[in-house]
Amino acid sequence: MTDCLIAGLGGQGTILASRLLGAAALSLGLEVRGSETIGMAQRGGSVVSHVRLGPGAESPLIAPGRAEVILAFEPGEAVRALPFLKPDGWMIVSDREIKSFGPSDSVAAWLGYLRANVPHLQVLDGRKIAQNFGPRCLNVAILGLAAACGTLPCSVADLQKALEAKFEPRLAGLNKQALQAGAEMAQGG
Repeated sequence: MTDCLIAGLGGQGTILASRLLGAAALSLGLEVRGSETIGMAQRGGSVVSHVRLGPGAESPLIAPGRAEVILAFEPGEAVRALPFLKPDGWMIVSDREIKSFGPSDSVAAWLGYLRANVPHLQVLDGRKIAQNFGPRCLNVAILGLAAACGTLPCSVADLQKALEAKFEPRLAGLNKQALQAGAEMAQGG
């Protein structure tokens, strides 16, 4: 079983990413359980999706310290989600800050904290993804990076098929490009 926590802010596509991941896993015949905590999402608040892939999941929620992988769309949300990560788990995080919760150097401080506390950390160049594909493709790029690192039970190709089924051709094409760009950012995966 793979326990994946997806953390972001309202409007970043956290729930869409969890649905794409679930669809890709279902196409492989895996069991999928999931739940979302939306809160103040429409006002830019935290959104967390729990996605459990494979046999044996009785609950849709991931307990603290049990997530094999955390996908975080914003550095502050990555720090907030860190208690859910297993000691040997993976975190994929975008370096693109959406809103500042602290001083202007908070992104560097958050990423420094994550580098010191997460043994398997991959940082996505969120600014590059937003510039090349638009900020709405960041969620898909993170999925691509996570799949390329081998942290998910599905491949980049499996996620591409899920994108094709979800989006109209024009949007599917753009999102597939962002997925591939994220996969290409994998280091040592």
